[in-house]
Amino acid sequence: MSVALTPEAMVDCAAPWRPTVAPDGRRVAYLVARTDEDGRRLMSLWVGARRLLADQARISALRWNAGSDALYYVAEGQVHRIAVVDGAGAGAEAEPEALTDWPGRIVDQVPLADGRTVAVVAPDERDEDAQDEPTVWGEQTPPDQLRLLDLERRELNLVDELCDRHVIAVAARPDGDALAVISWAEPMDDPGAFTARLHVVDPHTGKVQDLGALGIDARSPAWWRDRDDAWHVAYIAVPPGEAAGMAVFDATESGHRNLTADLEACPVELVQIAEGAPLALFAQGLDTAVYRLDPVALRFDLVLLESGLLDTLSACDRGEQIAARKSTSYEPKDVFAGPVQGPLARLSDVEPELRQVDWGRSERLVFRGADGLELDGLLILPPGRTREDGPFPLITSVHGGPYFRHCDDLALYEQPAPQWLAAAGYAVFLPNPRGSQGRGGAFARLVLGAVGRQEYTDILAGIDLLVAEGVADPDRLGISGWSHGGFMAAWAIGQTDRFKAALMGAGISDWGMQVGLGELGAQDGALAGGFGWEGPGPHPHDVLSPISYASRVRTPVLILHGDQDQNVPLGQAVYFHRALRHHGVEHEFVVYPGEGHGIVVRSHRLDLVRRSLAWFDRWLRPAA
Repeated sequence: MSVALTPEAMVDCAAPWRPTVAPDGRRVAYLVARTDEDGRRLMSLWVGARRLLADQARISALRWNAGSDALYYVAEGQVHRIAVVDGAGAGAEAEPEALTDWPGRIVDQVPLADGRTVAVVAPDERDEDAQDEPTVWGEQTPPDQLRLLDLERRELNLVDELCDRHVIAVAARPDGDALAVISWAEPMDDPGAFTARLHVVDPHTGKVQDLGALGIDARSPAWWRDRDDAWHVAYIAVPPGEAAGMAVFDATESGHRNLTADLEACPVELVQIAEGAPLALFAQGLDTAVYRLDPVALRFDLVLLESGLLDTLSACDRGEQIAARKSTSYEPKDVFAGPVQGPLARLSDVEPELRQVDWGRSERLVFRGADGLELDGLLILPPGRTREDGPFPLITSVHGGPYFRHCDDLALYEQPAPQWLAAAGYAVFLPNPRGSQGRGGAFARLVLGAVGRQEYTDILAGIDLLVAEGVADPDRLGISGWSHGGFMAAWAIGQTDRFKAALMGAGISDWGMQVGLGELGAQDGALAGGFGWEGPGPHPHDVLSPISYASRVRTPVLILHGDQDQNVPLGQAVYFHRALRHHGVEHEFVVYPGEGHGIVVRSHRLDLVRRSLAWFDRWLRPAA
């Protein structure tokens, strides 16, 4: 029996988080987040089918100890430990034990193999009395510092040689005698993300070895040993000198080598294996793949290809058992586990009701851009309908990034959700234009200095194909997007009047403003081809800014934005709103108070779901 999809079902649905395989491979721990009746997000801790903890305000940094009989995690800003006993019923485990009483907040923790030490990442406590003092730019937020927790003495000792660096990632070497640490010069994304360095820390002496500068978005450090038994550190980052397209690097004292330069897939996560070579999760077209590093050939070999989405990959010490979140076209996110070669079996079932929904039919698409470049995407038809029932009113949903992708998972987690639009009678087109994730670094870098140009024509090529095939009604076309997708929606309606309705969510209207105020201004400048400080204009980014074409807009626009958005500041939406008002363009401008780049408050999310559908219904009027 099918279940109707409702706004509440989408907004309140539970979500699994951070599946973590025990070192011995016998158990998997994970978190489940739910929204209660008051709109609060609460978390529970599970091991397999047993719930160990319920209704916690926030749990993070979940990791097993080396003996596979206890879990460490951060809750309420402190490190906790809970024993996991075989055969115990729900609630029969030992009570969680707080291991720290830090006056500030702890943001991460990594237990070491010796069982006596935990690497902890925490800033100094903020001086509340200094809040009204003048702000010195770059000094307003204390860095997250590396500390070592002595479990016997319950003492947290600062690693002095890194005290002025902001630590963003830590990996403990399997023998417990070294830590790989990625740090920034300061906590702010710009310039912090552009100042990343890799260090090796001796936890016994606190001595630090610097292994050099890293590219943008450096993360996922992982130790491994070569055939000569020498330790290496691998990590994921954008190649040095580039502004897009991730790669896996192997770091040694003599240099950093790109291990994935020729792969037409994109690394997403790197997973350390205590007794073998690292595993890596790759976005590969519309699917996700698990690869393993060949330590001799220094290349990644395919181990498992899974339809749709896999993320938050974890593995046991030998790399034989893995767990991850998985979602396919008609299945919500759940924890799956099994042998690394597959098959993976569902371990959690956090929203069984969602598996009873009559979902819109999802279809994979392959098409070509105007220059012949092969592209992919998805088409979602209304539930119970086929292509023969067309033409349908078509909404094109553009993903963010641009270095992101639509994959063949349940399209329920975007704003607004494509499956929600499909349930209302729309066909929904989910394109992956050039610049997207999933087809390698070179594909991702095709948009640098030229955002909006061929991305736009790629999207139009897909729409034209669907019109020609009788799927899309050319007189009832809409476009929607969030973040970079919001930029693309604003860009598209300045280039054509084919779209009868648009939704611009947290989108960029002016690239010069984004360079000046956005979280990653330097990276945005690389996308837009200029920064504005090269000299008197006009500047390259002016030609790529939707605000420059506002006088051409005839499409009704719904603008949605959070007033605390630091990634794409609210001023971007205000600027576009003022331009549309000046030119007499029909539009609605909605600001969600207290929200950042994503909308998270329950009442605001419900408003977004209902308001976005009402907007498209108003202008596209789908057939009954």
